[in-house]
Amino acid sequence: MFEIEKTDQEWRETLSPLAYKVTRKHGTEKAFSHDNFPNQDGHYACVCCGSLLFSHADKFDSGTGWPSFTKPAHGARIGESVDNSWFSTRTEVHCQGCAAHLGHVFADGPVPTGLRYCMNGVAMIFNPD
Repeated sequence: MFEIEKTDQEWRETLSPLAYKVTRKHGTEKAFSHDNFPNQDGHYACVCCGSLLFSHADKFDSGTGWPSFTKPAHGARIGESVDNSWFSTRTEVHCQGCAAHLGHVFADGPVPTGLRYCMNGVAMIFNPD
């Protein structure tokens, strides 16, 4: 089980409609629709529970229109599961603190990991260092 569990109504009252759709109902925001976050040192956290997810140092421009990272931050609360929606098999990324859907990870990223954690910007908040 997850550390933070709320009723569907509690999530609706806590999150914006888009953040609710993405994080609680496994939606996706439109490409290039979320601001790209500040270009400064900091960390990205789960919009639902505040758990650490990614470091700005590992962020890169993938050209996809979604924030992308090469790896989770050290100590990040990231989990993965199989997603068989949209007629394909993908690896879903979720927050281990509250089960929020964050995005997907693909094996087409840059060095050093070769991974592209393609996240929904609305699922994260930026905390400057």
